[in-house]
Amino acid sequence: MSRIVAFAPLVALMLAVILFAGWSLWGNPHVTPMALVGKPVPNVALSTLQGGAPVALPSVAKGPVLINFYASWCAPCAQEAPALLALKAEGVRIIGVAYKDDPAAAAGFLTRLGNPYEAVLTDRDGRAGIEFGVTGVPETYAVDAKGVIRGKRAAPIDAGDAEALLKAAGG
Repeated sequence: MSRIVAFAPLVALMLAVILFAGWSLWGNPHVTPMALVGKPVPNVALSTLQGGAPVALPSVAKGPVLINFYASWCAPCAQEAPALLALKAEGVRIIGVAYKDDPAAAAGFLTRLGNPYEAVLTDRDGRAGIEFGVTGVPETYAVDAKGVIRGKRAAPIDAGDAEALLKAAGG
């Protein structure tokens, strides 16, 4: 009996780990955190892709505008490139943020696939991504005229997604 009592805490801990792991593995994979929706664009300063002086993101993200986090190493980012170029052709303003990427690689990506961005900023260390709550790339945020984030898409964007985001941003 005393052996059972001695192992009871270990058994309880193992059950807790199994339950937590089960919750994580079988939770809804389509749930996207939307913590910044309804809040102002984070006040982060990022360098331009050409290496210029840091620019405060709220100063260039005057909406309606889309802020798109992308990376040259991201296959889904390449997949969404034609949709972003089509949006640019329609007059949609898009700010690009090269996330955790080498500026030369990010520039090469845009040369190869086309540049849909009005401005391209770099977030080499991912700090801006932390402020935004980026969970992966590509990720797109819709910003209204007051600089408030009104929508988020955490997957490659298509025309329907863009229309919904722009509507939320008042565009």
